[in-house]
Amino acid sequence: MPMILSYVEPPEDVLALMKEHCEVQIARPKKQKELFYQYLQEADGLYGAGLKVDDALLDQAPNLKVVSNVSVGYDNLDMKAIAKRGITATHTPEVLIQTMGDTMIGLMICAARRIPELDRFVKEGHWQKPLTPPYFGTNIHHKKLGIIGMGRIGQEVARRAAFGFHMDVMYHNRSRKPEAEKETGAVYADLDDLLKTSDIVMLLTPLTEETRGMIGAEAFQKMKRDAIFINGGRGPVVVEEDLIHALQEGWIKAAGLDVFEKEPVDPKSPLLQMDQVVTLPHLGTATHETRHAMYVDAAKQCVDGVLGKTPKHVISL
Repeated sequence: MPMILSYVEPPEDVLALMKEHCEVQIARPKKQKELFYQYLQEADGLYGAGLKVDDALLDQAPNLKVVSNVSVGYDNLDMKAIAKRGITATHTPEVLIQTMGDTMIGLMICAARRIPELDRFVKEGHWQKPLTPPYFGTNIHHKKLGIIGMGRIGQEVARRAAFGFHMDVMYHNRSRKPEAEKETGAVYADLDDLLKTSDIVMLLTPLTEETRGMIGAEAFQKMKRDAIFINGGRGPVVVEEDLIHALQEGWIKAAGLDVFEKEPVDPKSPLLQMDQVVTLPHLGTATHETRHAMYVDAAKQCVDGVLGKTPKHVISL
């Protein structure tokens, strides 16, 4: 019977699902390092999220057939190292689309309407009279949203923005998405035009060699002075020092961040001291329902992979 090594604690029903078809061993690579590498020597499948899977690890996994990431992102995977060994890598891009759409729209509203800042304002006892213009926020309805990264999540955000908030949506992507344009009315734009004309710039790209540091000082200087920047992709796609400088210098008005260059974010980061910045703890998919669905999806794909079947969401180079 093939063996799956899980380096996370899956829910009981998900563990049972895998055990119907495979032997399953659970070991944490940091807390149970010796046991983890012992199991890795025999494992046909590797299941979990966040573990760096590179040449050094794969050299200890001679039988590995599939690496199943319980995540849509896979920047923890060295895909060249995985591919050259003929190993299949999978992720969970579909089950979290709606939840990520919720998070991104919510983050956009919070940043524009200054909701976390004004929540603190009330709780700290400062609300003693009707709200005055210095505390007013900004509309999002009928504004221009520029999405960088028009994958499944970007398309869901575009759909909600266009039909729910009557926003004009433009997008930049490495390839055009004719079906998404037809469905949502989103207009393709080169990156410069998007940055210069959008009221809200939303970053939803994965982290790759090409996208690392993609948004820096030059990009922020091109944005409107009253633009709001939202990052729901990956932190290192942004040069965080440049983002801090852009906010301090007033190159952009505000930001909403669910991801950071280093996570957890440094408590001393200037971003955490800025009222105009909404900060979330990388909670994009963090609902009970969605995380469970991700565990199930990744488990099914891992089982398929070790049994010689083609998993549903294979990552390609």
